[in-house]
Amino acid sequence: MATYLAHINVMLRPLVNDPQGLAVRDGLHALGFEHTTSVRVGKRIEVTLDAASTSTAEQQVAQMCDRLLANAVIEDYEFTVSEVVGA
Repeated sequence: MATYLAHINVMLRPLVNDPQGLAVRDGLHALGFEHTTSVRVGKRIEVTLDAASTSTAEQQVAQMCDRLLANAVIEDYEFTVSEVVGA
């Protein structure tokens, strides 16, 4: 079994209101970055897992996202999986 590292990015869907993004945008305006027109805030998750193959690791990460890490109603996710060399 090999060890894999998954980098998962979860973002609110484009049409979902992002109050945290609006607060960050307003803070940037207050700091003098008036030309900032939009900010979206998401989350990045790193998961290390053992799996028999890259495709198995990818399937497991997709299930993690679908079942826990992302809210399918309001969030989209994307991820990459790479083998950890020397683990």
